Amino acid sequence: MSKAAVVVGVQWGDEGKGKVVDALAEHFDIVARYQGGANAGHTVIADGRKHVLQLLPAGVVRPDRIAVIGNGVVIDPEALAREIHCLEESEIKIGSRLRISDRAHLILPWHRSHEIAAEAARGDAQIGTTSKGIGPTYEDKAGRRGLRTCDLRDEASFRAKCSEMGKEKNRLAAALFDSVHDDGAWVDRYLAAAEGIVPRLTDVSAFLNSALDGGHRVLFEGAQGTMLDIDHGTYPFVTSSSAAAGGASIGTGVGPTRLGKVIGVSKAYATRVGSGPFPTEAAGEDADKIRERGGEYGAVTGRPRRCGWFDVPAARYAARLNYLSHLVITKLDILDHLAEIPVGVQYELDGNRLDSFPPDVDAVERLKMRYISLPGWQQPTFGLQNYDELPQRAREYLQFISREVGVPIAMVSTGPERHQTIWMDTSSVPKD
Repeated sequence: MSKAAVVVGVQWGDEGKGKVVDALAEHFDIVARYQGGANAGHTVIADGRKHVLQLLPAGVVRPDRIAVIGNGVVIDPEALAREIHCLEESEIKIGSRLRISDRAHLILPWHRSHEIAAEAARGDAQIGTTSKGIGPTYEDKAGRRGLRTCDLRDEASFRAKCSEMGKEKNRLAAALFDSVHDDGAWVDRYLAAAEGIVPRLTDVSAFLNSALDGGHRVLFEGAQGTMLDIDHGTYPFVTSSSAAAGGASIGTGVGPTRLGKVIGVSKAYATRVGSGPFPTEAAGEDADKIRERGGEYGAVTGRPRRCGWFDVPAARYAARLNYLSHLVITKLDILDHLAEIPVGVQYELDGNRLDSFPPDVDAVERLKMRYISLPGWQQPTFGLQNYDELPQRAREYLQFISREVGVPIAMVSTGPERHQTIWMDTSSVPKD
């Protein structure tokens, strides 16, 4: 049996993967982040203290776990230095527990300014990025003109490369956006931040494969969600990397046959941040009530999330793409107040039923959803830790989701704390 597992979002991100990874990390030795950047906020509450992680994998909050940032992640050195400092201020010592890929690409100042300018130029067609420079960094990576963490090892070479790239980026900025945004003053700051990065640089592929060879247990953690995957999401309203489980192999250098189980995380309802289609989006009081009860505001940006109902066809699509072995359902308690709970069960497009998720965003916008209403339980489930304690109708709701998606539920989250968890299937984690 493989001693590795991947945690992936089933929806449009913000599913509660931080809490889930933290809970699962108890059963793993290493937690490795494989894609995204500081645009994703994973919230972990441990011992009553809230930690918002953007680059570090959620497992780092557990003091005896090794944390790995893979080559598929794009890194802002200053943001990473601040995050490490904030954790250590909270008495979570990172020390030698953190390994950073020496092949990860760097977010540079022109990436942020380019993203801000490009987003503004789109006008009403904005994608809704976080303006952290993630997309332009991946553009430079694919265009073979990026800088990587290994470049930080040689100060003179790094300065020279930054100078040359800065001239090119200024010419582009002047031509495209009528602005110049690089004066070079940031290089000293990056090199200062690099003092905490360079000693941690590692051939992550060699490290993780060696760990697996030695019987260690590795949990792979993604950011965002499957429906924001660059290839399989609601393009172009997606992130710029492979958020689905396949990205774990590319983003860490661990072969796909070693990845083991894939655990999909989904809210008991659905949310989305920013622009793009959202087939089960609720309106008015229903959406407002869920948003307030669920605290549905971005962990990084504070932006209010769009709220809606569980989308069975989208979840089936994500289950197929990731070949999910288990589901985790989060925020079940947010639905406690409802007498009836709508669930989207069938897409229709131009009068025809669909059995797949359309690739064309315009088609997704035109989808009509067929709903069924399930009876609510109208009893508190917050903080429950035993399945038998759940109201009968809450159990029936979970059983319906599992049956319709075709994936067994391994865990249910009933609150933000570690202990506010119901384990239903422990086969999702490797045994000692």
